[in-house]
Amino acid sequence: MLSKVIDQANVDHFAKWLDKAENMVIVTHVSPDGDAIGSSLGLLHFLESQDKNVRVIVPNAFPDFLRWMDGAQRILRYDKHPDEADKLIAGADVICCVDFNCLKRIDNMGKAVGESPARKILIDHHLNPEDFCKITISHPHIASASELVFRLICRLGYFDEITTECAECIYAGMMTDTGGFTYNSNDPEIYYIISQLLSKGIDKDQIYRNVFHTYSEGRLRLMGHVLTNMHVYPDFRAALITLTKKEQSRFNFMRGDAEGFVNLPLQMKGIVFSVFLREDTEKDMIKVSLRSTGNFPCNQVASEFFGGGGHLNASGGEVYGTMDEALERFKAALVKFQPLLLKK
Repeated sequence: MLSKVIDQANVDHFAKWLDKAENMVIVTHVSPDGDAIGSSLGLLHFLESQDKNVRVIVPNAFPDFLRWMDGAQRILRYDKHPDEADKLIAGADVICCVDFNCLKRIDNMGKAVGESPARKILIDHHLNPEDFCKITISHPHIASASELVFRLICRLGYFDEITTECAECIYAGMMTDTGGFTYNSNDPEIYYIISQLLSKGIDKDQIYRNVFHTYSEGRLRLMGHVLTNMHVYPDFRAALITLTKKEQSRFNFMRGDAEGFVNLPLQMKGIVFSVFLREDTEKDMIKVSLRSTGNFPCNQVASEFFGGGGHLNASGGEVYGTMDEALERFKAALVKFQPLLLKK
């Protein structure tokens, strides 16, 4: 049995909305990752099983290795079809905001969602959610938004109506947001949920292959390049990898090719903190990914130095400036957090 993480009042409130709604929209954050797509599509399949008209709308492109999920081909990109998306958002009875905690995380779509008269529900696991939804289901201690979607469906009493396709999406989201269940994944209830998803007929080994074994030659060569140029800071038990626009062009970079790179330095003995700085190809900014092991709080580093946040062992942020400026912030963070980095 699962503990009742989600407040009963929120479950009952959403159940009333679900009973009356006809047109529903699901939105998730910019540069959607596995959890964003998995949770959104998992929720899509459930809502469609309840005879709702549902669309998933994302701010921009998502990685090709997530397109195997059922429903992925029907996802609407806001950057490509803003007029159609705005019409759907404005006309929705309910908008489900999944895997983000503030409207700025959905980029240009934020204005349309904020101004829509639709009732809004937030289903998220990031810290400090903004107050823009009538129903807020926010539980930062939960490893993924996909897990929260599963819990909500079950609390509504619809476990029996979860299809294989729905279960595949939820599992993929849980798997990717824990690095294949290698961080933020010590809660025994995660594995109970996995057992329930397996009972729906998913092939978890094939899902792993779909996500992690479909990369291009360019991705593997790029991995070798960033590891060759990796910087290791043994006095801080930390490592850094970087990727410029020029390097991305050299290796025919495609969205998603750098997925998981930030985890690689943590394979070294003694390294507890890894940071990946990547120049964004569309905006004048540096995307920052942070990972850690044990109790080192990379979310504090993300918040204090990179305007971001996240979880204890997996966080992200941004630097609106040059790579050199981002490097200076990284080095300042090492000095500030050295006592915690060296703590046994």
